[in-house]
Amino acid sequence: MTNWIGLTAHEIAAAVRDKRVTPREVVAAHLARIAEGDARVGAFRTVRTQAALEEADELAAHPELAELPLAGVPVAVKDNLAVRGEATRNGTAASSAAPATTDHETVARLRAAGAVVVGLTNVPELCVFGTTEGVHGTARNPWDPSRTAGGSSGGSAAAVAAGLVPIALGNDGMGSLRIPAANCGVLGLKPGHGRVFAGIGNGDWFGMAENGPLTTTVADARLMFSVLAGERPQCPTDPLRIAASSRSPLLGAGVSRPYADAVRAATRLLLDDGQDVEHADPPYPLSLGPAALARWTAGTAKDAEGLDPRRLAPRTRRHAAAGRVFARTPLMRTDHASRLRERLAPFFERYDVLIMPALARRGPAAAPWHERGWLHNLLVNTACAPTTPPWNLTGWPALSLPFGSLPGGAPCSVQLVAAPGGEYRLLALAERIEALRPWQRTAPGGTAAR
Repeated sequence: MTNWIGLTAHEIAAAVRDKRVTPREVVAAHLARIAEGDARVGAFRTVRTQAALEEADELAAHPELAELPLAGVPVAVKDNLAVRGEATRNGTAASSAAPATTDHETVARLRAAGAVVVGLTNVPELCVFGTTEGVHGTARNPWDPSRTAGGSSGGSAAAVAAGLVPIALGNDGMGSLRIPAANCGVLGLKPGHGRVFAGIGNGDWFGMAENGPLTTTVADARLMFSVLAGERPQCPTDPLRIAASSRSPLLGAGVSRPYADAVRAATRLLLDDGQDVEHADPPYPLSLGPAALARWTAGTAKDAEGLDPRRLAPRTRRHAAAGRVFARTPLMRTDHASRLRERLAPFFERYDVLIMPALARRGPAAAPWHERGWLHNLLVNTACAPTTPPWNLTGWPALSLPFGSLPGGAPCSVQLVAAPGGEYRLLALAERIEALRPWQRTAPGGTAAR
């Protein structure tokens, strides 16, 4: 009897299409795995046990089952995207407990491709911070449950890294896919602006937030991205001009040695493979930090509109209050995004891909950060992940992928960035890195290594 836990989305879908297994068998196996393993990592806010099994049975009767790219693949969905029949709690007690009547567009696309939603994953309140904890649960790093999974797609990343599901849906407004992916040793792709339907919160954090996949392999990321984007997967083979930089984009936020070493090791790996790589630092402006902070806080202020402030955590209230102040300043009246794109455009005309640290340091302890002060949260978030916000502000594609390990054995990661339209280019380079130095696909105790 085949153990369906630990197989990729590609492998599961192929088996379902060939009728070597039924959708119910696959979904039931993953639901059992969630029941057994989620108490350790806290990935799920809610598990759709009965509904998922019923939907798997309906899928088995689909007249075009043999054509569905994600046939029978269990998927977890971040709890700020609507899933029909389930409440969208967005990590807060201030949200409505009423079930959604329709699916978010990204969820609808995954379901149309044959995926079965097995549950909604934990997020920090209003998906603000780079750690995941709050009234609905704490998401922990499956490699080291004493540490956070990251945020805000922390539950989704933890679910994939623990082998509870092969793929998960998340989103990224300041690094919210790439931060937990880097912490948990999986791949997280933030598409460029407009490639995948957004519709996140109240205004997509002024256009900075994008929906994207979390997976254990590049092939699964390419497949899931193509489904979300509504297009055929591409595998470009053109030679790439690659820049490598360990510099932090934000002044005063240094990169720790393990993450800088990961960039250097990846550079050596690619050079030995005959790739065109040279050291070059992008010309980040000093205004980058304040511009990103203004939009981050102002986006939260918009998402908090209409919610009872008494039911929000103090750190969230202060973040939203800061956003209301920033909204009245020149920082929000100036088009910093266009200025940043213009400043970085010559660099990305010279180079096809930038390889840089995914994080500056590993995620902090899994702790009740929602009970701690706003400034403390802000400083910890910035110290850990100063490398992700520029690519939300530009709206350009970026992904994090596992590379090497940290002291103690948890995964380290690097980040790849490209100009608009470069998603498949990033995936092609990531796939080459994966072939040259494959990573362990899930944490110990999850599923088999590769």
